[in-house]
Amino acid sequence: MSLGSLVLRVRQKYQHGFQTAHFRDTVRPRILATKPITQTSDRTCEVHVLTCAKDWLNLIWTLKTFYHYSKRQYALCIHDDGTLTENEHAVFQHHFPQARIIDRPSADAKVLSELQAYPRCLEFRKTNHLAPKVFDFASYLESDRMLLLDSDILFFAEPTELLRRIEDSNYCLNTVNGDVSSAYTVDPQTVQAQFGFLVIERFNSGLGLIHKQSMRLDWIEEFLALPDIIGHFWRIEQTLYALCSSRYGVELLPDEYTVRLEENKKGLPSRHYVGAIRHLMYAEGMRQLVRQGFLKALQL
Repeated sequence: MSLGSLVLRVRQKYQHGFQTAHFRDTVRPRILATKPITQTSDRTCEVHVLTCAKDWLNLIWTLKTFYHYSKRQYALCIHDDGTLTENEHAVFQHHFPQARIIDRPSADAKVLSELQAYPRCLEFRKTNHLAPKVFDFASYLESDRMLLLDSDILFFAEPTELLRRIEDSNYCLNTVNGDVSSAYTVDPQTVQAQFGFLVIERFNSGLGLIHKQSMRLDWIEEFLALPDIIGHFWRIEQTLYALCSSRYGVELLPDEYTVRLEENKKGLPSRHYVGAIRHLMYAEGMRQLVRQGFLKALQL
């Protein structure tokens, strides 16, 4: 390795400070020495997550903090984007023995077949690496209600209001965390003019309750014909969830779940560490969890 390459690697490793590097590189792997979550069989709601080789370790933190602080046993389905190794599959199966782990070849065979009658959906599923979050989640969902969960979220306490909405049989809306601002690939006015409904502002597809019947393929096929919808690669998936939810019925979760880029407020049940603040997932979030005894509580 050249001196220049070495300097670059050191700068990248410590660009957010020594504390961030310590919690990311030394503390984060300690989650692998914690007890498995052995009970995930409650189909009141099913948790669906999409992960990759870069994020799988963060996802174990996400899932274990959720199950630990929620004290729920919701069924779990983990979708591999095609980059996980056999060893990483085995790690997930060890830590979540009742979970369904969906490998990419199996998902492709199943979902692409189901989309044959929806050509726009089919093309989107073939070409966008986040499309499985739309189609595969719905295809494999074995509950009427789904907990949508990204691998950059940590829980610090029971998410009381989220759980209340999930478990209230009379609650018939989709509900998600609010984003910093609206991040869609379509013009809401165009949507209203063409389809006759208002698009909710600040919809974020990282955390929330989604009803199975809201993710209709015929709706998504229509939405994919909107002008310029095939825009920023990650905003399309979020846009489709926002469109389906707005047509179905939706509201944001309370403010304590909202995405924040500023310093964290104390006492929040969870925080979504989106790309701009991903480094805080380690220096702030995992540090806080260690201080409040999370790893000790799950020790083998």
